[in-house]
Amino acid sequence: MSEYENGRVRMLARSLAKQGVSDEIAAQILESGEKLGRRPTPEGQVAWMSEAMHRMDALLDAPTRHTVRERCACCLGGKRLQVSRGIAKDHATLEERIRAANEARFVFGHSVRLTEDGEVQVSFFPEGQPHYRCVCLPAAKEPISITYCYCCGGHVKHHLQIALGRKLEMTVRSSALASGGTEPCAFTFRMVGR
Repeated sequence: MSEYENGRVRMLARSLAKQGVSDEIAAQILESGEKLGRRPTPEGQVAWMSEAMHRMDALLDAPTRHTVRERCACCLGGKRLQVSRGIAKDHATLEERIRAANEARFVFGHSVRLTEDGEVQVSFFPEGQPHYRCVCLPAAKEPISITYCYCCGGHVKHHLQIALGRKLEMTVRSSALASGGTEPCAFTFRMVGR
């Protein structure tokens, strides 16, 4: 792992290994990652990630690549974790917790809501805006595979599971990155068990 100076490449390498992806396939996905450096240009970061996601899409099945990217989630501790734990501690019912999560914009973005079919939907931005921008890869000019976005989904899933006290399965519904800025980042969570 030490050959990857870039934190995002290093995180992806660790996640691929943790998921049990073979060294041969991981090496193909991580091709040229050692050249990216600690502080690449924003354009260089976007170009490498775009190609890496393309390779992941070609080499791994959807459940594997989604799990790999979920494990790349950042911002799992600190103030966000305190807020998530506070929601769980201070609110008893699922409805109260969802309402509190919806009010915690710092952690969950624009909105958190329970659908009629019992799923939880999280949107980072309001719908109907003329343009959306990815906060993780803001220099992206062209669409990038939605596979990348399972990282952000993993961030939301981590905190939402804590806040709601429920195990969740996540699907990326839409993303600014994958749509080239025409759709907001939105995630659907299905409660597992209970």
